[in-house]
Amino acid sequence: MKLRDFRYEIEGLNIPDTPLAKRDDAKLMVLNRAEQTIEHRTFSDIHEYLNEGDVIVYNNTKVFPARLNGKKEKTEADIEVFLLRELQPENMLWDVLVEPARKIRIGNKLYFGEGEDELMAEVVDNTTSRGRTIRFLFDGTNQELYERLDVLGKMPLPPYIEREPVDEDKERYQTVFATERGAVAAPTAGIHFTNQLIEKIKKKGVEFLPITLHIGWGTFRNVEVEDLTKHRMDSENYFISQETSDKINIALKKKKNKVVAIGTSAVRAIETSVMASGMSKPGTGWTDKFIYPPYQFKITECLVTNFHRPESTLLMLGAAFADYDYLMKAYEEAKQKNYRLFSFGDAMMII
Repeated sequence: MKLRDFRYEIEGLNIPDTPLAKRDDAKLMVLNRAEQTIEHRTFSDIHEYLNEGDVIVYNNTKVFPARLNGKKEKTEADIEVFLLRELQPENMLWDVLVEPARKIRIGNKLYFGEGEDELMAEVVDNTTSRGRTIRFLFDGTNQELYERLDVLGKMPLPPYIEREPVDEDKERYQTVFATERGAVAAPTAGIHFTNQLIEKIKKKGVEFLPITLHIGWGTFRNVEVEDLTKHRMDSENYFISQETSDKINIALKKKKNKVVAIGTSAVRAIETSVMASGMSKPGTGWTDKFIYPPYQFKITECLVTNFHRPESTLLMLGAAFADYDYLMKAYEEAKQKNYRLFSFGDAMMII
């Protein structure tokens, strides 16, 4: 397939910049691949499609306030630093994007905040045209550094959202599963879950299994090649525990049970973990797995996901799982029925 197959017009569509106040009031479109049907439900109805013995794999990554506004040493010029990933926690080294990049060179000191909250960093390397490596000059623990970033930083909202982030986004752009800090984009399929809904699902005998995949800014990077085989994903760090892996494998061996992945990031983690036997393998590492049609899924048997941007790798993964023509038909129906789209939008369940 080609990049052009994943284009569609977004002008005039319902693209919210905040989630619903009650998360599980979102719409839920249910696609049944075997019957080729499309149902329109509410997300709180999702428990009706789950059975005792099923397992739900969710991403427990937590978004941190990665956008820092500050000043450059001596000139006092305004600068913005976007924290991409922590490189060496013990040395407080970070991979970042800077703006304006032409004014920020190796050796420059950067200042953020003031008074007791002030934080200083030094540029130690150039990585790309906008990329730099910085070292925080901070006399404290790594945990204390994160606490300072929580005060000074702003949440990294998706780039198509034009409003400025506010303090409320530190909760709104987060899932109830978020415990492991390290993402600069939320696993937004998980945003629809509430604690009450989780308890209702658990009472049916369904088990929730955590994985961690720290979603990077590359999730929003445009695919720039028409030939999809030439696209390269950014690598993202993931972790799958022995317990999660074992319970996935038990469900896979029982034909009546299914492995339900919450979001494309969970899919990429568990599909990366596949052994030659087709079973899940625990461990930690980096994945640049790019899933697009055609792809034979080894572990994922049901997918809960959002409605994704045109030409995005997330849309391509959904098309690989649902079947391209079927998914595009569902997107047309979503547009006609005024579904909320993208990160803060409604959800789709593909069974």
